[in-house]
Amino acid sequence: MGKLTEIKTRQTDSSVESFIDKLPDEQKRKDSRVILQMMERASKEKPKMWGSSMIGFGKVRYKSPATGREVDWFKIGFSPRKANLSLHLISDFKQHADALKKLGKHKTGVGCLYINKLEDVDIKVLEKIVTAAANRK
Repeated sequence: MGKLTEIKTRQTDSSVESFIDKLPDEQKRKDSRVILQMMERASKEKPKMWGSSMIGFGKVRYKSPATGREVDWFKIGFSPRKANLSLHLISDFKQHADALKKLGKHKTGVGCLYINKLEDVDIKVLEKIVTAAANRK
């Protein structure tokens, strides 16, 4: 059994709607609302703020395969950053290789999918990836 580590970014009681309303970029606000609805449908969970700038759905205990440390984290989530929309899916993107080829303009990181704006991607393909991430065990 790993050791539960306290991390700085944790669930808060801040308002998700008010956070989105305060985003300076109108396109980011619109895209964030679409992703919010998509993730709520996929996870069947209500959105919660995590830290000051991340929106998460559900809660899981994530164990690092490298260190064995455990943290409480959201199952899926996103952050509308200045440079891009960062979707946190803690997913092995290799299993989504075919879908990612059809997705459109994006980048991937460890467990994250980065999109500049939703009009750059196929929204139906994105929804399939998000739903698969929300439903993984």
